[in-house]
Amino acid sequence: MGGHSPEVVGPGVTRPVRFRPQAEAEVLEARSWYEERRQGLGAEFGAAVDGLVGRIADNPLAFPRARGEIRRATLHRFPYALYFRLSGSEAIVLAVHGRQHPRRWQSGK
Repeated sequence: MGGHSPEVVGPGVTRPVRFRPQAEAEVLEARSWYEERRQGLGAEFGAAVDGLVGRIADNPLAFPRARGEIRRATLHRFPYALYFRLSGSEAIVLAVHGRQHPRRWQSGK
């Protein structure tokens, strides 16, 4: 890390965002669940995630810390949040979690 803060990137620089495999799988699972509920809803979920990823890339420090160096970015339309940390010049999405898991809605729990 060269002694630099992982949060320092030049002004106006868009930071690459990388998903850990498990986080990517969580997005795909949620997208599939929404698509099964209504055609096109999975694509809307995917577009919402893409938009949030763009916001993380543009200004990761705008999102609050959830714990330690891990930050939380929430989707507005869907009850999900992306948890990420900054590492060097990139943001790494560690997990994608629902504030309430969709399967619980289906079962009524």
